[in-house]
Amino acid sequence: MSWDPLQQEVLEALGHTVYRAVGPEPAALPDDPLLHALLRAAGRDADAADAAALCRDWIPTARLRDPAAKRALWPRLRALRASARPR
Repeated sequence: MSWDPLQQEVLEALGHTVYRAVGPEPAALPDDPLLHALLRAAGRDADAADAAALCRDWIPTARLRDPAAKRALWPRLRALRASARPR
């Protein structure tokens, strides 16, 4: 059985072991240039393993016209970018 990323997170939160297939999982990302720009700012690309989960966790891009929403998102993006750098 194949679980989508949200189902995997829920199962892991419930304490179940989720076995994953070897190889990359296809990410179903919307073709939104702003989402791709946010992924780049986070140090990721559309093929990253956590790209779909990150996009799902962020607020809808239409709400990013609000300056407060942008300010709230930038610290998260900087932390993701820092964690993506090789040490």
